[in-house]
Amino acid sequence: MKIVIIGLGNFGMSLAINLSNSGNEVITADHDPEKVDMIKDKVAHAVIMDATNENAYNALPLKNTDLAVIAIGQRNGAGIMSTAIVKKLTKARIISRSASDLEDTILQAMGVDQIIHPEQEYAERFTKKINLKGSIDNFEIDDDYLVSEVEVKQSLVGKTILQASFRETYKLNIITVIRKKYHTNLLGRNIEKREVVGLPKPDLVFQAGDILAVFGKDGDIKKYLKTNSDDSID
Repeated sequence: MKIVIIGLGNFGMSLAINLSNSGNEVITADHDPEKVDMIKDKVAHAVIMDATNENAYNALPLKNTDLAVIAIGQRNGAGIMSTAIVKKLTKARIISRSASDLEDTILQAMGVDQIIHPEQEYAERFTKKINLKGSIDNFEIDDDYLVSEVEVKQSLVGKTILQASFRETYKLNIITVIRKKYHTNLLGRNIEKREVVGLPKPDLVFQAGDILAVFGKDGDIKKYLKTNSDDSID
């Protein structure tokens, strides 16, 4: 995809680099020359511009882009102004960062495709991770359901998914299984690599160290993690 990102704070900078590294054509813009200089070699193109000046947007290929992300986080209205200008200049999908409830209301009225709150969303995700003691990582689907990475219970090792009656017992669906593999690099050092098994079949045998990506209710994941902790005590 061709993606334009306006605003190179911590969030915008990280997003731009990750999207570029995953094969997208990323064009970035910010008013700070130092930030533009920092990222210019990591993306397709980087532009110094005032996001509140409509004429400055001539430097961006907005008419030919697939996605525009306004990642400006300051509470000075610059993000709103930038969104309004981008909305006027392109039919691409628009994602805008919001810094307040008021900005949410304005962005909703503008009809942007998605509103994001990076700090709030990270805090909520991290809170969930802390509360789900024993989980490795997770993200919410809604208030009740989430996807979480959990370690396989010791009592399940050597059993197949079918033999363990995993879904019936824990009320969780296994999306995939992640296993640690080791390979030797050019320097002769053993490097750990996570390998995704894919969509697991009923005859998959659980191995020690397996990480299970499971989908289910928050309460059911907590129950699994508690029983997993009890297993480790035994």
